Amino acid sequence: GRGRRVSRPAADLSAPGRGIVLILLANLLFAGMDAVSKTLILDYPVGQILWVRYAFFAGFATVLSLRSGGPLAGFRARRPVLNVVRAVLLLAEIACFVLAFRYLPLADTHAIAAVYPLIITALSALVLGEFVGPRRWAAVGIGFVGILVILRPGLSVFDPAALLPLLGATLFAVYQIMTKIVARTDGMVTILLYTGWVGFAATSLVGPLQWTPPDLQGWILLPVAGALGVVGHLILIKALELAPASVLQPFNYTLLLWATTVGFLVFGDLPDEITAAGAAIVVGSGLYTWWRERVRARRG
Repeated sequence: GRGRRVSRPAADLSAPGRGIVLILLANLLFAGMDAVSKTLILDYPVGQILWVRYAFFAGFATVLSLRSGGPLAGFRARRPVLNVVRAVLLLAEIACFVLAFRYLPLADTHAIAAVYPLIITALSALVLGEFVGPRRWAAVGIGFVGILVILRPGLSVFDPAALLPLLGATLFAVYQIMTKIVARTDGMVTILLYTGWVGFAATSLVGPLQWTPPDLQGWILLPVAGALGVVGHLILIKALELAPASVLQPFNYTLLLWATTVGFLVFGDLPDEITAAGAAIVVGSGLYTWWRERVRARRG
């Protein structure tokens, strides 16, 4: 009796811990995928890289669908148009980031991309009608000051390519808001199926036309990028099964740390002091926003 009552809470407490470990691993894999994409984008078109990546993703979604009752059943969405639009948004977002990797270091790209949770907070108020108090609006404003510090508009060091990850972060925030809406009526497998197959269909229109015959390194790295993305998503899904998204959210910022580490080890890139300061402002604002949301949820 007594031993069983003690061991069960211990197991329950360990599940969020395992979820946190998995989210850290997933972000490491995503940073690795970005490093591979940065290597590939120097020699291959965006369409070709994404075509191969989405072939893996569509296959991954189909396998998940087969395990849960058949691929056609998974396509029976309550909101098919929203699912398609959402999938196209994600494709455009990924294209922005892969293209940004051609011009920017990994750490700089992810420092700008770290603003997406703040954009989600703003859109949650403007689009979903969720209450956002003055403190969180202030955090959103401060976060965008951090982005201006990184971008340095008006100074000679401003790089127009830095607008690519900012556009990508905005698209990703809209995609996340649409995911919230779609998830009210459609299950995870359906959402993944639409994400994978709409992306694969769209990239199939340009991938074969842009095809550049790969060398040996290209034949290795193209599928490796796809495999890293699939395994990363699998681990991410498992992490969300073990721990609530609200618990995992702050650990998503470790992607910036992983990207900085991988960028330094592979390409020898490190962000300068001003970029690092701007990134600290953005991440700090995001963490404060997350904390305020937790406070409100506890009061609710």
